[in-house]
Amino acid sequence: MATTNDLKNGMVLSQDNGLWAVVEFQHVKPGKGGAFVRTKLKNVVSGKVVDKTFNAGTKVEVAQVDKRDMTYLYREGTDFVFMDKATFDQLYVPETTVGTAANFMLENTDALVAVHEDAALYVELPASVELLVQHTDPGLQGDRSTGGTKPATLETGAEIQVPLFLTSGEKIKVDTRDGSYLGRISS
Repeated sequence: MATTNDLKNGMVLSQDNGLWAVVEFQHVKPGKGGAFVRTKLKNVVSGKVVDKTFNAGTKVEVAQVDKRDMTYLYREGTDFVFMDKATFDQLYVPETTVGTAANFMLENTDALVAVHEDAALYVELPASVELLVQHTDPGLQGDRSTGGTKPATLETGAEIQVPLFLTSGEKIKVDTRDGSYLGRISS
């Protein structure tokens, strides 16, 4: 247990039958009345953001969330198997928890896995990854200067939009947050 005076950004609270990360907080002391703490909380699982106000000094329950450096090993059924880099323990993470990160994970990809009471909450990949373009249609002559895009299938099976000049077999850098093309990797 902690009080609202102990709040910090990134702290995870157990409130309203869920886990909420503190995005921002502000201690307010109005001219009249008691002090209070205005917070912006983000649900760890769903990503929903809410504003919540606490009276100053109110006790809040702090959840213990471990962010572990892990390596993605392989897929088994609907689960993704990760290995803790420090202890070499394996953790089975359901497909629903991994979410869109699965589009950019190859075997041996490093990831940050948030764990609470031996259950994975979410998987966080590095900001960008390097992947091979498995298939894309060739660009037409004259299309190269228009700045247009075309669909490309990556080695993970994900489909993203890439510039017209790219060809199959090239290695590219992809933003894992929104799946956008960042650049070509020269070999």
